Amino acid sequence: ALGFSECRISDVDLGQAPAHLRSWLAAGMHGSMHYMEEHADLRSAPALLQPGCVRAICVRLDYLPATYAWQEEDPSLPDPHWAHPHWQRLADPEAANVSLYAQGRDYHKVVRQRLQKLADIISKHLPHRYRVFSDSAPVMEVALATKAGLGWRGKHTLLLNREGGSLFFLGEILTDCPLPIDEPISEHCGSCRAC
Repeated sequence: ALGFSECRISDVDLGQAPAHLRSWLAAGMHGSMHYMEEHADLRSAPALLQPGCVRAICVRLDYLPATYAWQEEDPSLPDPHWAHPHWQRLADPEAANVSLYAQGRDYHKVVRQRLQKLADIISKHLPHRYRVFSDSAPVMEVALATKAGLGWRGKHTLLLNREGGSLFFLGEILTDCPLPIDEPISEHCGSCRAC
């Protein structure tokens, strides 16, 4: 009802992700992104961002939908993802391109507003303390989304989903409400290196 493509729940134990982050930082892989190092402790412990949290409600919001208004005008078009005008423009070396995710309203605001509505709905049925996030604080969102079963981490380091590829935004609600946990899904990359 709020437009999310999927919503799943995980606990907030990040497993080995904080250790991998520390190794990555120690190897200098973050380059000039000094904020990664400055906020490593916050990234590693969701409870530092929302005290008492025990769950992460993780959502996916696709920014390349399965159908488009232009496709409805001509249903004979091929796979809508590849028929999208953006992909067609990429074939023209003279054309300027703006990434799809940047062509709409600021996703930080869109996802956070929708997450706030979801949190408000939950609050009517289950009072809880929470905080909403959409790339707005040092949250290990891919680790949480992977654990919740929204997808798996691809070889390009982004979250991959069988329906949405990697063309989606992530958002989280850290809550103290002990909601049932969803299962992670298996990885499906295999030997593919297309990304």
